[in-house]
Amino acid sequence: MRKSFKLDEIDCANCALKLEDAIKEVEGVADAKVNFLTQKLTLTTADDADFDEVLDRVVALTAQVEPDCEILR
Repeated sequence: MRKSFKLDEIDCANCALKLEDAIKEVEGVADAKVNFLTQKLTLTTADDADFDEVLDRVVALTAQVEPDCEILR
């Protein structure tokens, strides 16, 4: 399953890349794209049934990697 989310307060392109790389390492994530210009996260999971669980892990990771950034659901 693939969904896009608005990001709030991603400060720079380097921060976006760092966040994207970290999200790609989360278990259950098939692909992730963080676009600094549009302030969007596109998240693709390997299993549709686990999407909400994977998203929760991504949200928690985002708070650790970029504390000022928030994924708006």
